Order: sequence, then C-alpha cells, then structure tokens
Amino acid sequence: MTAKEPPRRLDPQRVIDSALTLADEEGTAAVTLRRLAQLHGVTPMALYRHFKDKDDLLAALGDRLLSSVALPEPSNEPWDQQLHAVLTAFVTALRTHPRLADLTLLRMLVSEDGLQISERLMEILTEGGFEVDDAAEVGRQSICSLITLVTTDPLTREDHDPVKREDSLRQKRAVLSALPPRKYPLVTAAADTLVCHNSSTRYYELGIDLVVAGICGVLNK
Repeated sequence: MTAKEPPRRLDPQRVIDSALTLADEEGTAAVTLRRLAQLHGVTPMALYRHFKDKDDLLAALGDRLLSSVALPEPSNEPWDQQLHAVLTAFVTALRTHPRLADLTLLRMLVSEDGLQISERLMEILTEGGFEVDDAAEVGRQSICSLITLVTTDPLTREDHDPVKREDSLRQKRAVLSALPPRKYPLVTAAADTLVCHNSSTRYYELGIDLVVAGICGVLNK
C-alpha cells in the first residue's frame, strides 16, 4: 500500500509572488484564486485559508508594493530635496509593477508601510511650511499624481510583445506625421516624443520634478 502524501503546505508569500508575476504579464483581471491554486497545485480552498477573496489578495499585493519603498532617512537637506527623495523612492517601487500601482492608493492609510510613508511626507511638508491639514491634502494629491504617472506610462500601456509594440508605435507615429504641418507644426515635429517618450528615466524625473515644483508653487502663493 502506498503511503498517502501529506497535504502540500502553502506559503502565502509565494502566492503573492505568483500573483505579481501574473498581474505583470496579464493584468489584475487574470489574478484569481482559482488560477493561483492551479499554479501552486492546490485546491482553491487552500488559498481561502490565507485570503478571504480576490480583494483581500489584491490588498496584499498593494501592501507588498508599499513594503518595497526604500524610504530615505531624514537628513539636513532642504525640505523640498527631502520631498523629492521620498517621492522618487515611491515611484521607483511602483515602477517594478506598473499595472499594480493603483492598488497602493487604498492601502496608504491601512498598511504599516503606507502609514510610515504618509507620516514622512506630512512631516516634510509641515517642515516646509504647510499646516497639518494642508500637508495631508498636498501629500494625498502628490501620491495620486505619481500613481497616475506610473499607470499611464506610454511604454507600460503598449503590448509587451516587442514586435507588436513596435508595430503599434510605428502606426501611431505615422498618424501624427501625416497631419498637415502648417496646421500642427509642433505636433508633427514632436511626433516621436508624443507617441512614446525616448527615455523612461527622463519621463519619471520630469514627472517628479513637476509635482515638487507644483507643491513649492502652492506654498509660495
């Protein structure tokens, strides 16, 4: 008689790893408990012991992203430079899983890592001269703006297949280039940049610079 194999032990962190990979490749719609159960060779009930439902799993993914933010320590640098460093750390973490970036928004004031980021942001903003309530609103809007920056990255929204992506970009360039230059001289001249930014580094640096400059501008009104 063959001995019965013991039930496979499920590591919830490995499930989250698999869910991140699946979401990166196919989007969050593809992340289901049944699909993950198949990937790990267990029954869906085994996953329900760790995650109540899909929303609970997605919350765990948002928490994982927030936990990967390498929050810089306070320093003697001017407050706006410290703000830039914190926002850069936040964007850097989100860029690793751009299709999941929006999951962090609802977890900012729930997860421990999100609360630490929120507290650090408000600390810097109040140091810069904002009242506490204004710091809360400015901090929230800056986080929302940067999440949008990541989720709307033109390269991220293109097909992951390099051939299909290049074909799509070529078609978009052709459409803009075909516009009458007398009517749209600047649009046609910048067709390549408008269709797809040439540098991801520059795209994100500019986005963060604009957010920080906007915050400084509000303070100096």
